[in-house]
Amino acid sequence: MIVFDLKCSKGHAFEEWFDSSGDYEAKSAAGDIVCPDCGSKNVTKAMMAPNVRVGMAASPRPACGASPACADAATCPMAGRG
Repeated sequence: MIVFDLKCSKGHAFEEWFDSSGDYEAKSAAGDIVCPDCGSKNVTKAMMAPNVRVGMAASPRPACGASPACADAATCPMAGRG
């Protein structure tokens, strides 16, 4: 399912769910999308904000000494960083 923000020729904005983008195209071409406010069939997609997903924050780097390899500065992967 996909939701589109739609707008009729009279400026009424609304949203509607479709099975796919192709479903929207087919219904639009057939005149099957109707503005719920005025009944206009002259409906187009409105400008939509992008769907931005925010991922999890990166884990903080381990402090030097957190790994057994850090017992010796020569083998510590964090030596010289930070």
